[in-house]
Amino acid sequence: MTVSLGEMTRVFGRIGLLSFGGPAAQIALMHRELVEERNWLSEEEYLRALSFCMLLPGPEAMQLATYAGWKLHGTKGGLIAGLLFVIPGALVILALATAYALWGTAAQAQALLLGVKAAVLGIVLHALHRVAKRALRGPGDIAVAVLAFVALFLLDVPFPLIILAAGLWGWVEARGKDAGTANVPTPPLGATVRTVALWLAIWLLPLAMLALAGRGILFDLGLYFSKLAVVTFGGAYAVLGWMTQTVVQDYGWITQGQMIDALGLAETTPGPLILVTAFVGFLAATAKGGIGLGVAGWAVTLWMTFAPCFLWIFAGAPWLEHLTRRPALKGALAAITAAVVGVIASISVWFGVHVLFATVSEARLGPLHLPLPDIASLHPEALVLGLLAGAAILWRHWPLPLVLVLSAGLSWLWALA
Repeated sequence: MTVSLGEMTRVFGRIGLLSFGGPAAQIALMHRELVEERNWLSEEEYLRALSFCMLLPGPEAMQLATYAGWKLHGTKGGLIAGLLFVIPGALVILALATAYALWGTAAQAQALLLGVKAAVLGIVLHALHRVAKRALRGPGDIAVAVLAFVALFLLDVPFPLIILAAGLWGWVEARGKDAGTANVPTPPLGATVRTVALWLAIWLLPLAMLALAGRGILFDLGLYFSKLAVVTFGGAYAVLGWMTQTVVQDYGWITQGQMIDALGLAETTPGPLILVTAFVGFLAATAKGGIGLGVAGWAVTLWMTFAPCFLWIFAGAPWLEHLTRRPALKGALAAITAAVVGVIASISVWFGVHVLFATVSEARLGPLHLPLPDIASLHPEALVLGLLAGAAILWRHWPLPLVLVLSAGLSWLWALA
């Protein structure tokens, strides 16, 4: 089917503006727009592309949009589709981060934020429910999920090690099935090498320029988020626990409260939830040099987070058929997906404890790290609003923006009362 570049741009612009609700909702939205309503991709093409994008680090929904654009109009189409998926949410994040830096400590702003975070708690639990239903297919997957939860939440094992271990386990377990795999033509290697070289340069050249300019906060942000971009398997929920460990505890760029606020505000925007990294980059740079440097930190973080997504897709898309037919890779993906359930459960518990209680300390029992909330510091409004938001999303299927606005408004009225 021939699709004009103008029509493709219009449709992906609409998708970018309406892509609230995290990857599950975004993937469903693109399926409706691209497969059901317009037949731009077949069902088989769409599912194969989705499986491939889930193998890659980075936001799978944004990479799926980039792949669809590439399929329709090559590199130009991929750039248009990917950028339109990210830019609306990135601009909203910039506006919210600026407002937060200027007025985030005001009592009324805090009341609104508490309502947003309570709604986000319901959203995170909904995401956990959706992913678990799809990913946990038997006792083996459940065991992998439980081990991932224990490793991250109780033992502070680095997130990349958890993903690597799960992927290796799935790979080894499924390797014996490779003998029956049909041969698939291999794409030309030279073209792939040229694409990789080009997009590596596009991605990392700004980091080299920042290094030459001096090792300041912008270079530090660029270096850290370029590393993060390589290990963000499983989406933003999965990587948030590890990101929090580093940006809060190791680097001290932001506080734990600011990290929780960042996640809450990122949920109010369209586009991938990993845009929370841009919020973190803005706050970290603002703390060092004011709003102007904060905008530069926002831009650097965005570049380092999303430029590699184009590298993965433009280099890997020609290999899609070749890769996704191999059972060993499917086994690795299945095990990683099961581990992601445990990781999302970890961030759900961590986020929930810090939203519901104003004071949370930490207890150590040998190698175990346990959060200890102060029961007297419970926010009853957060508990009530979180339950209402979860019910509205899970059972009533209310639109996410409506739930966020209502929860923020009710929290503000509760504070006034």
